[in-house]
Amino acid sequence: MNTDKRKIIHVDMDAFYASVEQLDHPEWRGKPLVVGGNAERGVIAAASYEARKYGIRSAMSSMLAVKKCPHLIFAKGRFDRYKEISKQIQEIFHEYTDLVEPLSLDEAFLDVTENKKGLKSAILIARKIREEIKEKTGLNASAGVSYNKFLAKIASDLNKPNGQAVILPDDAEDFLEKLPIEKFFGIGKVTAEKMHSYGIHSGADLKQFSLQFLTSKFGKSGLHYFNIVRGVHLSEVQPNRIRKSVSAENTFDKDVFETKEVKEALSKILDELIRRLKKSGINGRTVSIKIKYSDYSIHTRSRTIDQYPDFETLRKISFELLNQEPLKMPARLLGAGVSNLNLTEERIHFGKQLDLPFEPTEEAK
Repeated sequence: MNTDKRKIIHVDMDAFYASVEQLDHPEWRGKPLVVGGNAERGVIAAASYEARKYGIRSAMSSMLAVKKCPHLIFAKGRFDRYKEISKQIQEIFHEYTDLVEPLSLDEAFLDVTENKKGLKSAILIARKIREEIKEKTGLNASAGVSYNKFLAKIASDLNKPNGQAVILPDDAEDFLEKLPIEKFFGIGKVTAEKMHSYGIHSGADLKQFSLQFLTSKFGKSGLHYFNIVRGVHLSEVQPNRIRKSVSAENTFDKDVFETKEVKEALSKILDELIRRLKKSGINGRTVSIKIKYSDYSIHTRSRTIDQYPDFETLRKISFELLNQEPLKMPARLLGAGVSNLNLTEERIHFGKQLDLPFEPTEEAK
């Protein structure tokens, strides 16, 4: 199939966890609310749009969030409830296509090039899906439509909340040239800062650099950047791909070696890993850390336990793995992850899940 003729939709629920809490607790509607943590300690898993107006975001410490909004409401996460609603949403997706690739409880890619309703317009399908989600769950969803997953993902964020956008094949390159590099899906803060150092601030800037230059500066991700700014992304919607692990990692601008620096870096990576685990509603019995040294050699350490760890135990094991032996030399990357996942129930409910291997978080997804 000509990839320009594919019709891909990315559906992303709006502030999913927080919106579910506001749905079930009418007294919280219209008020700043977060899921996870409490006023004294913890990390925010999700924030309502009212809370976001105060600068509150997921992965932020609860103490900082309270400083930004003293009257902030804290709701305890109820993952059984989130899974229940996610199942309803997935059932709606499958009314239109079996080519559904869930990324987490609240977002998925759909290939509707050929769909069960026989509809020719992916824009119409996205609208109908959003309307049906609202009718059946009471929640709002946003959607992006394009001819590949990368562009559909970007489009779904353009008119949030409760909106949708389309990027057509003829408009893609012009759109990407004008897009700030920070808005490219998969380019995080660290990579964006590195790109800025080379004078790359927009898609148009990125397009000026050769494949050879990009691979020399960004490794295998260089080919990905070279392609996506030209609207090329060949990854297909994969409903049968099984998630084997969930991880988070960071490639540093400057190698780290001092004990304090390394521990602080791992702590931030664990914050992101825990945020992903909370968002996906899954956990794993094998805890691993990954170290890439300045000579590019990679070393991993792991431990498997009998039960799925709570997040405090996950942190404890991760730091114990780090402390097994001193770093041999400065590290350019640290990562943490879990495997041996509790996916039996998810496979029954949602189909197969996306594999998230150990890849740099700034370049992944």
